[in-house]
Amino acid sequence: MDRRLLLVHAHPDDECIATGGTMASYAADGVRVTLVTCTLGEEGEILLPELSHLASDQEDALGEHRRGELAAAMAELGVTDFRLLGGPGRYRDSGMMGTPSNDRPDCFWRADLLDAATELVPVIREVRPQVVVTYDDFGGYGHPDHIQAHRVAHYAVTLAASPTFRRDLGPAWQVAKVYWTAFPRSIIRSGIEALKARGVENDFTAMDPDNIPFACDDDLVTTAIDTERHLPNKMAALKAHGTQVTVDGGFFALADSVGTQAFGTEYYRLAVGTPAPAEGARFETDLFAGIEE
Repeated sequence: MDRRLLLVHAHPDDECIATGGTMASYAADGVRVTLVTCTLGEEGEILLPELSHLASDQEDALGEHRRGELAAAMAELGVTDFRLLGGPGRYRDSGMMGTPSNDRPDCFWRADLLDAATELVPVIREVRPQVVVTYDDFGGYGHPDHIQAHRVAHYAVTLAASPTFRRDLGPAWQVAKVYWTAFPRSIIRSGIEALKARGVENDFTAMDPDNIPFACDDDLVTTAIDTERHLPNKMAALKAHGTQVTVDGGFFALADSVGTQAFGTEYYRLAVGTPAPAEGARFETDLFAGIEE
């Protein structure tokens, strides 16, 4: 089977945090991996003081810079097909929920759902992925662009399968499985406990594992992808997003505590399709499990 995987993420760097190892692993195995990023992340906080002038309240040039970071990250993951929904600048980063940037008419949160989904339909019909990956209906942690990416991805999957919808956008295509990214609560709890045992104190270790918004209850997780051999690629890709990510502390300190359990394995929740774990296994170990073309 000619395997094809499509991922729909909200901003540059989101793809690396939750799915970077998966992307690198499948790309190395010859799977066609396509990334669609919905915004350029123009409202992101900038971690590099020397680039603070790019911020939205100054030069407002962060989006174009992050476009370059995205290209560098994709080179580290071995992914050559990466696109911006509707083209560069079509949808602007909405910022965090309740901020003034949510009210901009060009922000992704304010986008008409049908219009945005229609931008994704031709990509689905061109790539013809058996598997689509995006966020859960809360967008992982409530960011408006993540929630909107979830909505757009699901609506586009439905529209792309309809033979009567916009025939000019290509022949209909039925996606077999849709997954949501997942961070198991038990893994996060183990990591926080391990960090505390080492005397690490930061905003992440101060969190209550039972109340972390992006944590997924273990019984909802269906799929675990072993990406340990590509962990160096994932970490290098994360570093490429230098304005947004530092891998030296906070959440990423988990890498030194629960190691490959936290970052060498990436977890998913099957939202559409039929799970196909090996006999007697708790998790699927392949996003394409059970799919026949």
